[in-house]
Amino acid sequence: MTRETEIVHAGYRHSATGAWMEGPQFSATYMTPGEPASHPLTYGRFQNPTWSAFEEALTLLEGGEAIVFSSGMAAIDALFGVTLKPGDVVVLPSDSYYTTRVVGANWWHALGIEVRQAPTRDDAQAAALEGATLLLIETPTNPQLDVCDIASLARAAKSKGALVAVDNTTATPYLQQPLALGADFVVASDTKALTGHSDVVIGHAAAADSQHAGLLRTWRTQHGAIPGPMEVWLAHRSLATLPLRLGRQCESAQQFAEFLRRERAVVAVWYPGLGDHPGHQTAARQMRAFGSVVSFDLGSRARAEEFFRALTLVKEATSFGGVHSSAERRARWGGDAIGEGFIRFSVGCESIEDIIADVRVGLRAAAAA
Repeated sequence: MTRETEIVHAGYRHSATGAWMEGPQFSATYMTPGEPASHPLTYGRFQNPTWSAFEEALTLLEGGEAIVFSSGMAAIDALFGVTLKPGDVVVLPSDSYYTTRVVGANWWHALGIEVRQAPTRDDAQAAALEGATLLLIETPTNPQLDVCDIASLARAAKSKGALVAVDNTTATPYLQQPLALGADFVVASDTKALTGHSDVVIGHAAAADSQHAGLLRTWRTQHGAIPGPMEVWLAHRSLATLPLRLGRQCESAQQFAEFLRRERAVVAVWYPGLGDHPGHQTAARQMRAFGSVVSFDLGSRARAEEFFRALTLVKEATSFGGVHSSAERRARWGGDAIGEGFIRFSVGCESIEDIIADVRVGLRAAAAA
């Protein structure tokens, strides 16, 4: 059976009659006479059948036991919580998602954990592994789309006795499977491309080892980082179209990146699918396709703002991976080593001809600024 077909049916428990997928189960408490251990469901912070169905699907995609969380950051926090203690060392990408670095510097460092940072490009994190407990990789990175070699870094980290985790948000498990490349953990914000409809905030973690998965599940239960059943049901409902959505988005993103390279108003383009991207060969080896995000620079804040004012189809918004094309001047948030005219563009499921037509108008306005 092909992977696409498996994803369409993942987590569905078909019977001879009835609904394709049961609706979300809303319950804070369950009727549990006698010993709690004799009941599969006891309390809403511990278990929910809606979670279980989605986790079954995610486990199939990841190739390791998956645990759903209330957000991607909740999953990252759980990862840190079950792997690190005072005196340990974590190595983060210096160009990772900004909030991951903030949590490391402001919270975990204060608890006595040494936080090291090194760039993603050229596998530079390998030089910071001496004495490390955990290596966190993000590839492609958000928002600069740098790429590192997961298998190579996993080997380097394990030779130093460190665990390896990969933030797989940008790629999703459809495009990239870090556990198969040697990682111990995967974390992701499923708010983005995995669910793809910009209507839920949700995340997950997955582990190659069942004991690690059990620790993550216990963390979720005891810290209360649980998602609502409606959000999980919506996420599972959206999963079946992942190959169709993301497949089209990747094809369009490739065409979009190639279009941008020909435009005089564009100073630089970042997309792993371009042959001159520094990580192109690595991405081609470990990814099914190159993702739905394209980043480019218009040279100044004024030109970027004129670009957005001229757009009609593409909306200015944060986040990425949704079926509707969106973009933002990423420097407006701060925290990343990027120029004031840097644009992170999320290619949606619209016709690429329409996306390019709208962006062409924006680029003309930017060039005139």
